[in-house]
Amino acid sequence: MEETARAAGADRIRLDTRDDLIEARALYARHGYVEIPAYNAGRYAEHWFEKLLPSRVDDGEPARYIKN
Repeated sequence: MEETARAAGADRIRLDTRDDLIEARALYARHGYVEIPAYNAGRYAEHWFEKLLPSRVDDGEPARYIKN
């Protein structure tokens, strides 16, 4: 998913989950997602996460867009 998002030009992935999905929240944290303030009002959204995507797999910086 991250590779596909990066290839499409995305510089981050955001997701949400329910409070009772403890294992899912732990999985997201293990993979570098950090909890952020709410960005939607989804019916079952109780925790929101974001992960900045490097522009390349071996690059530690998020993708940047340069305007000419």
